[in-house]
Amino acid sequence: MNTRKHDTRWMVGVAMMAAIVVLLANTPLGLIPTPIINATTTHIPVILGAILFGPLAGGILGATFGVCSMISNTFAPKVLSFAFSPFLAVSLPGALKAVWISVGCRIMIGVVAGWLWIGLKKFRVNDLIALPVAGFVGSMTNTVFVMGSIYFLLRPEYAEAMKVGVDAVLGMIMGIITGSSVLEAIVALVLVTGIGKVLLHVPYLRPSAQVSKN
Repeated sequence: MNTRKHDTRWMVGVAMMAAIVVLLANTPLGLIPTPIINATTTHIPVILGAILFGPLAGGILGATFGVCSMISNTFAPKVLSFAFSPFLAVSLPGALKAVWISVGCRIMIGVVAGWLWIGLKKFRVNDLIALPVAGFVGSMTNTVFVMGSIYFLLRPEYAEAMKVGVDAVLGMIMGIITGSSVLEAIVALVLVTGIGKVLLHVPYLRPSAQVSKN
């Protein structure tokens, strides 16, 4: 009975976080205007879900984020949408690369954040340290995997889309990783710490919570 209740709690929690991911991905709520960039918040529930419900939940939520990204890039294409939508690719290998970048890389957000949280708690790291670390690393995982995959898999196409030489792609991608993505990761750090601190004190959502018999 305890296991069944725990499974129900897990499924409801993941479904709730998935609904938040979809909401953020399809509304302006998924962006926070800053003086430099519009920082996305869609990966925040992915990281929080990984912390609360584990790496598997994080992977599911990351996949949800990725599918939303794939859909938006398909129906509202932009300059780099070919890297995120298999339907805009001109070949099967290109389509597979787009699926990895849009969905696979986003799965890694939850997987990395979830296992990092488990590792930090294994060494009894305080929540006020573990939460911002998980938030920052989870956000950077998104950028590093996405931009790194674009560099290794779609470098010529990226150069053509950005109208630069292939040799200039590495510098542009490193600029994104070390520039705007750091600001976005700081936003994630603050939000994951603030929201996570509250959620970790909710007995129903606490990762270590044990559901007792009625």
